[in-house]
Formats: sequence, structure tokens, C-alpha cells
Amino acid sequence: MTLDEFRQSLTATQPPSGLTDALTGLWWDARGDWKKAHESVQRDEGAEGAWVHAHLHRKEGDQNNAAYWYSRARQPVCREPLDEEWVSIVRVLLS
Repeated sequence: MTLDEFRQSLTATQPPSGLTDALTGLWWDARGDWKKAHESVQRDEGAEGAWVHAHLHRKEGDQNNAAYWYSRARQPVCREPLDEEWVSIVRVLLS
């Protein structure tokens, strides 16, 4: 799946089948459902889930919790705008 295809899928009511929990979290995040996004990434205990978890807590405004999750993901704390970070994470996770 490409970034454009992922974005196009956002018009559906449910995420495409076959997405990882981390990508499903980003899908729900883009649809404006933070709770479902968070529930999705909580099922992924790996680095990808931690990275999306960090993004979600940063979006929530909980910088300390976000910093913890960036550390677990082995990623630097992000300072770019949230929408740019979302695209960056999606690109990496789709590759």
C-alpha cells in the first residue's frame, strides 16, 4: 500500500484489512478517533507501536508520556508539526 492509497482509505468507515496495529492506530488518528487509535497501538508492544504511541501522546499534549514512548521506540523526540510527523511515520511503516 502506498501513502496515497492509505490516505484514500480514510474515506471508509473501517481501516483496511491487513494493517499492522501501529498503522491501524494512525488510520484511526487521521479519522479523529484518538481513543480507537490508542487502543490499536496498545496491542503492539514493539517499536512501531511505541512510535505511534509517542505520536498520540504528543498530540494529546502529554509531552512526558510521549518522551517515554519515543525512548521505547528508539526514536528522537519529534519537534516537527504533528501532521508532518504522521506522514513520516506512515511512510516508514508502509515501506
